[in-house]
Amino acid sequence: MLVDSHCHLDFEALSADLPAVLARAETAGVGAMVTICTRVKKFDTITAIADAYSQVWCSVGTHPHNADEELDIAAQDLIALSEHRKCVAIGEAGLDYFYDNAPREAQAEGLRRHIVAARETGLPLVIHSRAADDDMVRILQQSAEEGAFPFVLHCFTAGPELARVGLELGGYISFSGIITFKNAEEIRAIAREVPGDRILVETDAPYLAPIPHRGEANEPAYTRHAAEKLAEIRGVSFGQLADQTTANFARLFSKTGMA
Repeated sequence: MLVDSHCHLDFEALSADLPAVLARAETAGVGAMVTICTRVKKFDTITAIADAYSQVWCSVGTHPHNADEELDIAAQDLIALSEHRKCVAIGEAGLDYFYDNAPREAQAEGLRRHIVAARETGLPLVIHSRAADDDMVRILQQSAEEGAFPFVLHCFTAGPELARVGLELGGYISFSGIITFKNAEEIRAIAREVPGDRILVETDAPYLAPIPHRGEANEPAYTRHAAEKLAEIRGVSFGQLADQTTANFARLFSKTGMA
């Protein structure tokens, strides 16, 4: 079995025909998934999906693109909402300097609040980091000095230094269909070296459809393409990779009870 550790089932490209999307995932061997929250103010929509389907879990958090819209939401608010029975993670939160859709100060403040929530709840923080390696390294190291917290660097596209620091601090690294792209050799090189007990797979659906589905809406069923490529990169069988990443998911997202 595979797990899609990061998708967005509430986005229109998937929500418009969700039963069919989930059926295709099941056929592809994707037995569980986490639909990730990007706006706390839409948490009710996220939980409604998770409540409706036994194989779907969810998170609570504010994407860095929307960080300045939800600065009224404190860490304690995230902690309270995370008590929902299907909520198994905090986030996604982080830094995105590629688009800079929100002021960088707001992104950093939001990230720090989510770190507090992850530390206090023990739920993993789903971290988005794009074109912000230096600041992400600094915030992670500073925050770790205040106390450890579980986290995953999702849809990893950063450089080797962020990978090194993330692993050093006990984090996990998740790879998406990007590893199938022709220009992703640096990411594949990092994926080759991540310890086997710290690696996850995801789609980030409906974005970033892997080869051979480029140009289409991505969906959880396509987790299989990322996993097949990751197995090839790491020189293991697909079955080994599936078992390994699913066990890692169960350990990190322990609230699912899959362990």
